[in-house]
Amino acid sequence: MTAPETTTNGMASIPAQTGPRTVAPMRGEGEREPVRENGREEAGVPGDVMSPGASGAGEGGGAARAADGAGDSGGAADDGQRGADASVVAGAGPVGRSGERATVRLRHGEPEEPPRYAPEWLRLREGADAAARAQDLLDPLRIRLANLPGHTGALAVHDLGCGTGSMSRWLAPRLDGPQHWVLHDRDPYLLHFAAVGSPRSAADGNNVTVETRRGDVARLTPEGLAGASLVTASALLDVLTREEVVTLVDACSGAGCPALLTLSVAGRVELAPADPLDAEIAEAFNAHQRRGGLLGPDAVTVACEAFAARGAAVRVHPSPWRLGPEESALTEQWLRGWVGAAVEQRPELRDRAERYLRDRLAACAAGELRVVVHHSDLLALPRPTGGAS
Repeated sequence: MTAPETTTNGMASIPAQTGPRTVAPMRGEGEREPVRENGREEAGVPGDVMSPGASGAGEGGGAARAADGAGDSGGAADDGQRGADASVVAGAGPVGRSGERATVRLRHGEPEEPPRYAPEWLRLREGADAAARAQDLLDPLRIRLANLPGHTGALAVHDLGCGTGSMSRWLAPRLDGPQHWVLHDRDPYLLHFAAVGSPRSAADGNNVTVETRRGDVARLTPEGLAGASLVTASALLDVLTREEVVTLVDACSGAGCPALLTLSVAGRVELAPADPLDAEIAEAFNAHQRRGGLLGPDAVTVACEAFAARGAAVRVHPSPWRLGPEESALTEQWLRGWVGAAVEQRPELRDRAERYLRDRLAACAAGELRVVVHHSDLLALPRPTGGAS
């Protein structure tokens, strides 16, 4: 991806303070789009925003796939798939209108008009994501950011595959000091939502500014991260291939900045009460995650090895979704995507999976189902230079 230079201050963007803001139309790939103050524009979602596309998941910027319970975005729809007696839905995220599947393309060479992830799905899962992310990784990150060699001005945070910006809304208020967030995604539609919903202030009240940058995360280069203080991503690693993870790690290492990569699928799901088909569905789902060379549950291991080979200190911490009756809407949509992906991988499961899904959705609606979807968060700290600690 060819991207313009990033600087930590003097950006052509307006501090994201309380007050009216809007976002100008997106420019071409690789160009930056500043956030401007000029009339209030809410980050609400019209009822007809979901667009047709390939099956998908992963919070904005992820490759096409079915829902993993970790991917920050995704959507799918088949006729009539709304009730507890619905048949299996292949895909991820909220069920929309007939024939629609929402996703974001990641790789170069896909159709010119990018299909989109559904903002409704991102909004539905944002609370569970926020509760799951590993707080224990924040103190070592804060220490490193406070000791960045030669650091002056605002922290420059690059959020890869930002979707609707949930990572910035979670992390910016947990870090001190002025911040400038660069939000990367292929979909200008999602970038718009991310910009207008961006955080306004840091933990200590300093200003947070934001810009959007449309581009292909799979082709990221160190030049695209020039000036970066931190790279973040959410539910991205598991929808990449080994080559793409190495490309991402090389870009972060070349920029010499820490990376906080959250909510990658771990390949384990726990449901209570248990069902004899749980393990078989999970196994088929994990195979689906690895299709076409995608890493799925192996992504964190590959990323850890790649960062370590480049001299970084790597910490991994669990970040599970814990879904109970209060999260029933999310659980329902996750179930449809999880079972649907398993059936897509192993069509011979369909008859048993339809019964399984009906029973699981009924238990969910009755408040009787508990689900733990395991993820992992990764913090990579490059070898200190220039006296940094």
